[in-house]
Amino acid sequence: MKNSYKIFNEDCRNGLKNIPDNSIDFIVTDPPYFIDGMDDNWDDTKLKKRVKLSCVVGGMPGGMKFDRAQGDNLQKFLEPLCKEFLRILKPGGFCIVFSQGRLYHRTTMALDLAGFEIRDLLGWKYEGQAKAFSQDHFIKKDKNMSDEEKEKLIKELEGLKTPQLKPQIEPMTLAQKPKEGTFVENWKKYKVGLVNTKETLDGMFPGTIMEVSKKIRKNETDEKIDHMTVKPVHLISHLIKLFTKEGQTVLDPFLGSGSHGIAAIINNRSFIGYEIERKYFDIAENRLSKAKNTQSLF
Repeated sequence: MKNSYKIFNEDCRNGLKNIPDNSIDFIVTDPPYFIDGMDDNWDDTKLKKRVKLSCVVGGMPGGMKFDRAQGDNLQKFLEPLCKEFLRILKPGGFCIVFSQGRLYHRTTMALDLAGFEIRDLLGWKYEGQAKAFSQDHFIKKDKNMSDEEKEKLIKELEGLKTPQLKPQIEPMTLAQKPKEGTFVENWKKYKVGLVNTKETLDGMFPGTIMEVSKKIRKNETDEKIDHMTVKPVHLISHLIKLFTKEGQTVLDPFLGSGSHGIAAIINNRSFIGYEIERKYFDIAENRLSKAKNTQSLF
C-alpha cells in the first residue's frame, strides 16, 4: 500500500532479522558515527552536555582529539548490519549511508566487504559553522615559557588553528546490491537498479553534490525537532525520488526523529523504520502519523 508505514521501538540489529530476503527497494540511513560518544550506546543527555561544553556538534572536540579506534569501532558495528542490508534489499537495489568526513572510508569499506558494489560518493552541501580552535589558551597555560616567549609564539601562530576547515559537505556512500543479469533484465523482475534522471533539485541533470540548506522549511508552522542530527526532509525526498518508484518500500534502520519516513510517506512510498530510543520513537510516530494524515512536508 502506498505511503503506509511500520516503525519499531527496538534495536535494528534484532529487528532486521525479521525482514524477508529481497523485499526492500531502497535503504537510506544515518547511523551513529562513533565520534564524541555517538556510538551504539548513544546517550542523548550526555551527548548534549558534551556539546554544550565543547562547542562541537557531532564533530571534533576542542583540541582536535583523534582516536583511530573510532573508525575501527564504526566499521565493526556496521559490517554485520551491511550484510543484513544486502540480504533484505532486492537485487539491484540501492543503499545510501550518510557518514562523516573522517570516517567515510570506514562506512564504505563495511558496505564493500558485505558484497555491495560501491557506485559513488554523494555529498550533501550545506553551510556549516567553523570549529577550528586557536592555540592561544594552551600557550598561556604553559608554565615552561616566559611571558615574552608566550607573546612571541602567540603572534607567530596568529590565524593558525587546528585542522578543521568549515564543514560544508556531508558524504554519503551510494552502494548497490549486485543485479541479476543486465540492467533491463533486473528492472523487469525487481523494478530497481536504475536512476530516475527526471528528478532534479535545481532543474539540471541530477548530480553527486546536493545543496540543501539545513534551515529549509516549507511553512512557518513546522516544529523544531529536538534531535542532534536531523536531515532535511527535502534532501531525503530527492534521494527517494531518484532511486525508487511510487509504491515501493524504503527502509531506515536508524529512524531518529522520523524525517526519512516522512519523506517516504509524502512521496507515496511505504516505509519501515527502527529506533531504539523511546523519546525519538515517540517523536517519529507523531510526525509520521501527521504526515500520513495531511500529506504535508515537515
